[in-house]
Amino acid sequence: QLQLVESGGGLVQPGGSLRLSCAASRFILGYYFIGWFRQAPGKEREGVSCISSSEGSTYYADSVKGRFTISRDNAKNLVYLQMNSLKPEDTAVYYCAVRTTGSVQAMCNSASRGMDYWGKGTLVTVSS
Repeated sequence: QLQLVESGGGLVQPGGSLRLSCAASRFILGYYFIGWFRQAPGKEREGVSCISSSEGSTYYADSVKGRFTISRDNAKNLVYLQMNSLKPEDTAVYYCAVRTTGSVQAMCNSASRGMDYWGKGTLVTVSS
């Protein structure tokens, strides 16, 4: 079993920044992918950004390109999501997930399907 814990959420004004962290309870052997997903009230869960564990290939949803940056620190079992120029539309519960098959694009586009592990989420609220 692998546990994922998100942190860094909170209340921020439009145009502000937040940095989310996803901590894994142990190292993961082999090739895998880590992704950030979000779910706003009344909406389906959607992929935000995903990254591979080795070469660091990344994928971003069109809605966050140029504003969000995903990164990882494999030695510390950490994945980050730097969120800049935040908009009210970014308000959601943000989840991290791990998947051992596919690609970063496939992972982010799959949303709630095909994941091996999920975190419990951290709430991000963007409001004046």
